[in-house]
Amino acid sequence: MGNNGTSDFSRETWRIFRIMSEFVEGFEIMSEVGRAVTVFGSARTPPDNPYYQQAVDCGKHLVDAGFSVITGGGPGIMEAANKGAYEANGTSVGLNIALPMEQTANEYQTHTLNFRYFFCRKVMFVKYARAFVIFPGGFGTMDEFFESMTLIQTLKIDPFPVILIGKSFWSGLIDWTREVMLEEQHNIDPDDMERFILTDDLDEMVSVIKQWDDEGTRLGPALRDVPERAARPTGEGTRAGMDFWRPASQGGNDPNAIDL
Repeated sequence: MGNNGTSDFSRETWRIFRIMSEFVEGFEIMSEVGRAVTVFGSARTPPDNPYYQQAVDCGKHLVDAGFSVITGGGPGIMEAANKGAYEANGTSVGLNIALPMEQTANEYQTHTLNFRYFFCRKVMFVKYARAFVIFPGGFGTMDEFFESMTLIQTLKIDPFPVILIGKSFWSGLIDWTREVMLEEQHNIDPDDMERFILTDDLDEMVSVIKQWDDEGTRLGPALRDVPERAARPTGEGTRAGMDFWRPASQGGNDPNAIDL
């Protein structure tokens, strides 16, 4: 931004090519990982924390069940999950982000991507995951949890397992969500409390993911009917939605129109 608050337009237009390159490289590398589960959690969790070892075991459990493991590529819980997958001879993906501080890539990655832009990285987390497993963490972890709830609640993506690990950590937030957001303020529906699973049991975690992935077992509340056009998948792993602004002459109500 310049001193007058306006951006340098020529630089901004060229920036789109850097953004495009992150998507192109991401799509190319992530297409190789196969069935995968994304694991989130704090970058600040030390190796002597019980959640760190549980995340190592989580990575091993997922590989043993036939899944690749995707993390944010940093230290803490991310390192632990990558380590478990790596030591189990599985595919261990790190989606690293350039930050002013804190984030350094861990050494337990078979596939590594580096991003400048959070939004490009977020697409990879969602597009290539069959499930989210979320360990205790800070603001970033909360962001991933509530973003997944938003995408599922709004039907922007097909519902998939979102599993919170750590009852003692998550219970307070879940109680507040139920008592304040739901019962007091009516900001969400009762069904929304069924869109995630809370457990301390990694075997239960694997069972839930496999039931959904292998058997198509439905999770959460019954789905509302989605118009055929609105349900079409897009290139970034979401649903197209309804293009109310697009006239029929431009494919606004054409179920055969293609979304890139």
